[in-house]
Amino acid sequence: MKKFLLALVASIGLCGAAFAEEGEAVWDKAPNSQNDLTSLQNGAKLFVNYCLNCHSATYMRYNRLQSIGLTEQQIKDNLVFGSAKVGDTMKSAIDPKQAKDWFGAVPPDLTLVARSRAGHGGSGADYLYTYMRSFYRDSSRPTGWNNLVFPNVGMPNALWQLQGEREPQYEEREIHGQKEHVFTGWKQVTPGEMSSVEYDHAVGDLVNYMQWMAEPAQASRVRVGVWVIIFLLFFTLFAWRLNAAYWKDVK
Repeated sequence: MKKFLLALVASIGLCGAAFAEEGEAVWDKAPNSQNDLTSLQNGAKLFVNYCLNCHSATYMRYNRLQSIGLTEQQIKDNLVFGSAKVGDTMKSAIDPKQAKDWFGAVPPDLTLVARSRAGHGGSGADYLYTYMRSFYRDSSRPTGWNNLVFPNVGMPNALWQLQGEREPQYEEREIHGQKEHVFTGWKQVTPGEMSSVEYDHAVGDLVNYMQWMAEPAQASRVRVGVWVIIFLLFFTLFAWRLNAAYWKDVK
């Protein structure tokens, strides 16, 4: 049991090291809906219910969720559990000291994971979106799960009840004179609480929230940046005409 727990945390799937070595891999494009408050709110709910049990987001406070349209009372009633307060940071249910004693390592913080996972295959959001949709049952693994994005992952599928169980399908093809098994799609073995389309949408919301969490001020930064560019263009035109007026009598 102890070896299993050590493997679970030490080789946690979100570190992405194994997949990062495959420089040619391309991840699925994550939906970018940073202005969709409904998506962000649903993603926050999924994050608190399925991710925050083991992982923390210690650079994010619960009350910051007011920026995505939630009231303080809604946050308190639906997203804050235990003895935590609305002004607290999002700490996991596992005590860090006990987690280190039990597992040998603390599960990684997820506050900035959507920014840190970018690579040759796409953005960090693309990685998370593909990763959370690529789990399959594997009886040879300690957790009973594996992942196409991160082979031999130590993390189980936290959303398996929503997704159900699937098997990857392969086809033998000849590539550069050699026969290889190429991934062609998924076969649904047992149904989940959601359909495939609904699950993809839910994961999109979760990733959307994690992308927002990694930089909550992004929307404001972009909005201010647009006005700054407009001002600079106007000022450039004004300065050009003023310069022409000053030098018009100089020969």
